[in-house]
Amino acid sequence: MMTFAVCDDEPRMAEELAGRLETCLKESRSGPFRISRFSSGRALLESPGGFDVILLDIQMEEPDGLETARLLRRRGERGLVIFVTVLREQVYDAFDVEACGYLLKPLDGEQFRRTMDRVLGLLERRGAGSVVIRRGSGCEVVPLADIVYCEVRGRKVYVHRSGGDVLDYYDKLEDLERRVDRRFFKCHRSYLVNLDFVRGCRDGQVLLPGGGGIPVSRLRERDLTQALLRRMREGDF
Repeated sequence: MMTFAVCDDEPRMAEELAGRLETCLKESRSGPFRISRFSSGRALLESPGGFDVILLDIQMEEPDGLETARLLRRRGERGLVIFVTVLREQVYDAFDVEACGYLLKPLDGEQFRRTMDRVLGLLERRGAGSVVIRRGSGCEVVPLADIVYCEVRGRKVYVHRSGGDVLDYYDKLEDLERRVDRRFFKCHRSYLVNLDFVRGCRDGQVLLPGGGGIPVSRLRERDLTQALLRRMREGDF
């Protein structure tokens, strides 16, 4: 399910944004979705997060939209941000928080539709079998099929790939879990494993190709078995 957040302190504008968004999503037939509304940046920051797309007003009481976006990025939120504002001159500030859209009020129907078509295209490509790993000022696109498992140690996530190399970067395992598909299973609080590489489960270990293994929590062993059976029935995503 795709998740969207609409954050605007003007009730009428929030209603208009949510309505236009719902219309675009239904017409695009892009699958199930959920739209959540927030009347302030603080309310959005206090939510569990994990949104695919965030439509965010800039002119709000502190924290304003730009500061809200900065704080979201700082805590690891990777959703696509679209600013909605009357302030044309702040378009350059949007680049600092990796915004992917900038809509001016009053809303233009055609511009809104073009923006959402582009954003839905980005979401489709993002979910087509790869994940973007950001390291410092750069990034790397990693195919999900190449990831054997991921583990968290301290403040870093270590992505173990099928070729034997390991990619490390600063993030939370929970944030990565939201960005991968159902072939991945959280077998332990510190481990996320690709079910396609699982060769069995024995003595508290998930067995991997080559004789290696990673921990599986005792309470999650049964869920792991069910996830493997589901994966076998469903085949490729």
